[in-house]
Amino acid sequence: MNIPEGKIIELPKITDPRGNLTFAESIRHIPFEVKRVYWVYDVPSGENRGGHAHKKCREFIIAVSGSFTVTLDNGHNSKTYLLNHPYQGLLVETGTWRTLNDFSSGSVCLVLASDFFEESDYIREYEDYLEYIK
Repeated sequence: MNIPEGKIIELPKITDPRGNLTFAESIRHIPFEVKRVYWVYDVPSGENRGGHAHKKCREFIIAVSGSFTVTLDNGHNSKTYLLNHPYQGLLVETGTWRTLNDFSSGSVCLVLASDFFEESDYIREYEDYLEYIK
C-alpha cells in the first residue's frame, strides 16, 4: 500500500528590510477555491489537533508562526511532515486521516479549506475511517 502523500507547496515570499510578506491565491497557488479559513493557536504542550478525515474537503495547512508536525495516514501507512516556514504549506487531499502534533510555543496553524463547514463531511473516529476506506 502506498504511503499517503501530502504535497508541500511553496508560496511567494517577498523579502524586504521592513519584514517579509507571503500570500496565497485560490487556483494560482492553492489548487482549489478557498471557501473557509480557520486557525489553531494556543495549543497546550503535548496536545494534538486534527484526528479526523474529510470525505470531500481538501485542505492546505500552513505554519504561519512557529512549528508543528502533520501526520497523514491512509489506514495502512503514515507519513509525518514538519511545517515550520510561513511560506510553505501542506496540501491534504480528501480521504486522508490527519493529526497535528508537536506544536511549538506560540505557533499558529492556518488552514485554507475547499468547502464550507459541514459536520457530515467529517470522519472523527479512526475505526469509522478504516471502514470508510475499505
